[in-house]
Amino acid sequence: MGVVRTIVVDDSALFRVMLRNVLTEIPNCEVVASVSDGQAAVEKIVELQPNLVTLDVEMPGMTGIDVLREIKRLGVRTKVVMVSRLTAAGAQVTTDALIEGAFDFILKPSGRDPVENKAALKASLAEKILAAGDIDEGGAEARALVKPSAASKIRLNLRAIVIGCSTGGPDALAQVIPNLPADLPAPVFVVQHMPDGFTGTLAARLNEASEVEVLEASDGLRVGPGQVVLAKGGSHLRLTRLIEDHVVVRLTDDPHENRCRPAVDYTLRSAIELLDGQLLVVILTGMGRDGTAGCQLAEAKGAYVVAQHADGCTVYGMPKAVVVAGLADEVIPLPQMAAAIERLARRHARPVS
Repeated sequence: MGVVRTIVVDDSALFRVMLRNVLTEIPNCEVVASVSDGQAAVEKIVELQPNLVTLDVEMPGMTGIDVLREIKRLGVRTKVVMVSRLTAAGAQVTTDALIEGAFDFILKPSGRDPVENKAALKASLAEKILAAGDIDEGGAEARALVKPSAASKIRLNLRAIVIGCSTGGPDALAQVIPNLPADLPAPVFVVQHMPDGFTGTLAARLNEASEVEVLEASDGLRVGPGQVVLAKGGSHLRLTRLIEDHVVVRLTDDPHENRCRPAVDYTLRSAIELLDGQLLVVILTGMGRDGTAGCQLAEAKGAYVVAQHADGCTVYGMPKAVVVAGLADEVIPLPQMAAAIERLARRHARPVS
């Protein structure tokens, strides 16, 4: 991993200093500039071409999302981590930024203990720096392990679709979910690593752009064909029982898995327990290995597993882990993913009841 050259953008002088101090303590990170407003940020980003930018969401004048759109327009290739407050307004603009292609986001610390605040900020930033510095785009060793044929699964009875994603997930979901048809013959359950307060906004944004109905999960919700449900941030999503052609879901506060709640593995275990191997599992962009253990269980039961192609992944961690483990029946580029999901659903779907 090379040095991650970073620019800090925030209108608060105090928080700029805190960010800079924290970043200098993280290995392989070098802060090359610190600025207080959007216009100065664009100029510095264009001049210095950093690997990473921490970008305040809410700034007067040129907002964080304005900066994001401008550097995209100018063709600057840099990863942008949005810095957000846990407010309704902060969640809305952060979600928009993620859909626009922001790399990830962190929350501004809100606790009373400055030592704890700094530690939390450092842990969150260190994870983003690690992901930003991971330049592994997949490699032939991963692609070589894709199964040559899924002929043994041509009689799959598909009853539900589970999608797992993390870093880069909102952007990927915005390219997949709106391209699914309203009459998709199976319910879709999405586990996107996000804290509470953000998944509701993401679900609303996707719903506005989609023919399928997109909802944030709630306890006891019944989910049927043509519906997409996002796991609620901060809670695990469990598929619990069947009522006619609907799946009933529950939210739990069971312990984190893979340092995540919601976790893909958790939801997949419940889906396998309820529906056996009658699943389509889709693993999209994300850091780490969440979903691999669940895919192992699903594959053993005859489920169909699809991984996103390395090209186009923000971080080729989660799909790569599935491919390297030999669990992927297909590896599909993101622009073709919605069509692949529809193809498999129409070919293999059966009523849930």
